[in-house]
Amino acid sequence: MKRILFIASMFFVGISNLQAQVAYEKAKFFDNFYISPEIGATTNFHFNPTFPLNGAAGLKIGKNFSPVLGLNIEGLVGFGNNGFCVDWPAKKYMNCKTFIKTLDLSVNGTVNFTNIFCEYRPDRIFELGFEAGIGYAYLFGDQILTSYDNLGDNNETILKFGLPISWNLEEQKAWQIYLEPVILWNLTHGPGDAFHPSGAVAQTGLMVGLKYKFKTSNGTHNFKVYNISDMNNELNDMRTQLAAKPKEVVKEVVKEVVKEVPNTSVQEVRVENLLFVTFQQGKSILTKEAKKALDVVESGKHVQVVGTASPEGSKEFNDKLSQARADVVADYLKRKGVIIDEATGKGVQGVTSNRLAVVYVK
Repeated sequence: MKRILFIASMFFVGISNLQAQVAYEKAKFFDNFYISPEIGATTNFHFNPTFPLNGAAGLKIGKNFSPVLGLNIEGLVGFGNNGFCVDWPAKKYMNCKTFIKTLDLSVNGTVNFTNIFCEYRPDRIFELGFEAGIGYAYLFGDQILTSYDNLGDNNETILKFGLPISWNLEEQKAWQIYLEPVILWNLTHGPGDAFHPSGAVAQTGLMVGLKYKFKTSNGTHNFKVYNISDMNNELNDMRTQLAAKPKEVVKEVVKEVVKEVPNTSVQEVRVENLLFVTFQQGKSILTKEAKKALDVVESGKHVQVVGTASPEGSKEFNDKLSQARADVVADYLKRKGVIIDEATGKGVQGVTSNRLAVVYVK
């Protein structure tokens, strides 16, 4: 047992390590929804008999909570009788005369295996997932269901399993086509609603669907992903540049950012007058390291704060983000007794502007 637990823990540690260098932009509630019409066919799980096939059509409406986990509501209608048992002990099978034979409604959880083991990429073409859920099935118009003292009934509990194999289409990957082998397991096939799990009354089949992923607040149809390793490397390069050539770097920053400081010329700004606070892409949250850097500013000092952003995203988003970065730095310093002369967001400013808040200490 200990060995099994150890292997399982190593498995999940491995998955965590695969995702450790990736960050996702925070999604809003209405982000990452999708809709998916589908068609297909099912037959008896034991293929006895296999034909005639039961035609099926359905619709999924779902949401991905992360690149790995999601949830959908699925409705399916069936057009065939083959293999639908209403009373297994009596070997009574459905013989509906209506056009629509069955209606299934289920709630399914989804897992994306590809994103678990191969690190999420919004531009990925091929994906393999897993889907499982439980639902309600209604069988239409069968005279057997109301005969024999109601040994059979027309309300069933269905367990659904699926293995969607998906291909993402076009450049934005808003559309997805998938093949999904499915198993629909009737858990309460009679008599009455008694629980009788048996493969003899299950259906197996194949569904083909076309999924549309609605546009999200980040301007794409998928999760926006940031590579933390690349961000750290970029930040380290900036630090190396600042340490190696402080005069050149400060001169460039002053030209693009600190020039807004009133009554201050380029010649008056020195390295020791400037503090650089870095942020993760798309974020305006102070890290412990950032707070430690700001703690050197003494109470009573006058400062001006200028927030900036990197070129990713729209101008409107970057302007708001840069202002939020300036405000969060100003609020932190103000609580320490520092006097804030001005806190301004300047959006994208030059090549050296990269997810920063520049603090000028007067």
